[in-house]
This record gives sequence, C-alpha cells and structure tokens, in this order.
Amino acid sequence: MGAIGFGSLGDWWNFPSGVGDGGCGRNRGHRRRHRKPSSSSSGSVNLPQRRVWHPFEFPVKQATVAAFLALSGDTIAQLRNRIADQSQDQLDGSQKESSVWSNHDWLRSLRMVSYGFLLYGPGSYAWYQLLDQYMPEQTFFTISTKVLLNQIVLGPCVIAVIFAWNNFWLGKLSELPQKYQKDALPTLLYGFRFWIPVSILNFGVIPLAARVAFMSTCSIFWNFYLSTTMSR
Repeated sequence: MGAIGFGSLGDWWNFPSGVGDGGCGRNRGHRRRHRKPSSSSSGSVNLPQRRVWHPFEFPVKQATVAAFLALSGDTIAQLRNRIADQSQDQLDGSQKESSVWSNHDWLRSLRMVSYGFLLYGPGSYAWYQLLDQYMPEQTFFTISTKVLLNQIVLGPCVIAVIFAWNNFWLGKLSELPQKYQKDALPTLLYGFRFWIPVSILNFGVIPLAARVAFMSTCSIFWNFYLSTTMSR
C-alpha cells in the first residue's frame, strides 16, 4: 500500500515529447524514437523517489487500516469487559445478552479511532519507512537492530502518546503525570513480552507495505490489556 499524496500527481504531467507540435515529419519522429531511451532512463532514476514518503504526504490507506483495527480492538475489549462484569452479577441468558450489547462507550471508541487514523497509522508508517531507508538489507544484524529500536523508541512513544491522547479527550491532562507513574512502566514491560516476538516476525517476514496492517492486527490482541489500563 503506497502513500497517497502530491507525489502521485507527477505521472499526469509527463507528457510525451513532441505532443502539440504542428508537424509530424520523419525527422521529428526520428528524434522522438531516440529520446525514448533517455526518457526511460530518466524515469528509472526517478522511480525510487516516488516511493519515498514525505511529511506532507498523508498515508490515507495506512491510517484507515489503523483506525478500523483500533475500532475493532476497542469494541472487542469493551465487549469482553461487559461480559466479565455481567458474569459477576450472575445474570440469566436473555438479560445478559441485552446488557452485553448495550451501553457501548462510543466516545471511547472515537478516541481510539482518531488515535489510529491521525497518530498511529501515519506515525508508524513513517517510522517503518525511515528504518528501511537506512537499513534496507534483510540481515540478522539489521532485523535485530530494528526490533531493538522498535522497543526502545517506538514502544515508549506509542504508550506516551496514547495515554496523553486519552487523557486529553477526557479532560484529565493534569492527571497525566500520575497516570504515567502508575501504568506506563508496567504497560511497557508487558508490551516487551508481546511485541518483541511480533516485531521479529514483522521485520523478518512481513513486506514493508503490509507492516502497519500486520502490527495493527496484532494490536487487537494486546488491546485487551491496553484498553483496560487506560480506562482505570
């Protein structure tokens, strides 16, 4: 999945040489035929530049995938929490089903969707592009380095941002330092146990274009823990 941005508009302006000329003589045609290798060579040189993600290019596809999977994870997490709460109250089957599928916190889901679309999707996509730009080889050293950087750089950033994002929309920014002191380190350590094996698979097997979707899909499973931690 490539980034959607202004860079893709460049293909529409590559008009063939000689278009709009009044004549179509053999000399002009001969020149055009000799220009084709030069044009092709120029295109092959510029092609990798179109694949580089720039800050002003918003990766809509990656952001949409991250938002959808964040919504899925939050919905499953809320459903699980309601089932656990209702099982403690020992409700019967019909009452339990009605209680479980009602009272969904849509504002909480909106916070997760906006986080995935505006922050996690674009941010993680730019992060993976940056890693592959400087470490394109798939060797044991580069994969190990990417996994290590993913845990000591991306992991803490994700936890810090999602806690701040959640507290911002709850109007509890003043409580953010206490939230960090109470939950940030345990969440980070718990994430190490889950994300290190996932990151090895992500960098070693998954193609670059599918990494955001793969990591977002894996986040559904650990979102049970993260969603509970944020809502405490």
